[in-house]
Amino acid sequence: MNLVGESLFSCNHCPRLMNYAQSIVPPPRFKLWNYWVKPVPGFGDPDARILIVGLAPAAHGGNRTGRAFTGDQSGQWVVRGLYEIGLANKPESVSRDDGLILKCVYVTNAVKCVPPKNKPTNDEIKKCSLNWLIKEINSLKHLKVIIPLGRIAFYSVSILLGVKADFEHGKEIEVGKYKVLASYHVSAQNTRTGRLNWEDWLKILRRAKELAEC
Repeated sequence: MNLVGESLFSCNHCPRLMNYAQSIVPPPRFKLWNYWVKPVPGFGDPDARILIVGLAPAAHGGNRTGRAFTGDQSGQWVVRGLYEIGLANKPESVSRDDGLILKCVYVTNAVKCVPPKNKPTNDEIKKCSLNWLIKEINSLKHLKVIIPLGRIAFYSVSILLGVKADFEHGKEIEVGKYKVLASYHVSAQNTRTGRLNWEDWLKILRRAKELAEC
């Protein structure tokens, strides 16, 4: 379920990101795909108690499939982890119509459009957070735990909640009615180098499940 509605798809706050998304050329393995090339919505349980916030859609992941954490390695780590702890009905996220159902969890990105080199500007992060991420947070009436993945997502959440702390993997911060549980991003840059291993990722998810009482 997309919490912010179709108005997201016509967002034009960040021309640089829009132009970049339209310039992406599909590699041979995706040559038959009609790329989404619009702001990418989050999805999940509208009654979620856990919100996972990533950086932005991947060029050939969410920007291709039209759904956050779908069709790329980061999405596979997120969804397989949720499946292992009983909060997803299947271990893969491949397309918008793959039948994936998340329980107690909603997933989204701090920035809704794919940025060049995965590096949105601070202005783009702020615009997206103040226009879209805050609406998702406010729409989740049962939300208890927010997991920002990496420094950019942590910065985005900090802007909205007034968090005054530095990013640190595993750090827990109580902000009003929310618990913020920071994690390294599940990007290949972190997982392939061992900066984030599978067991440490599962520890984050299990801790979130415990805090949220899912």
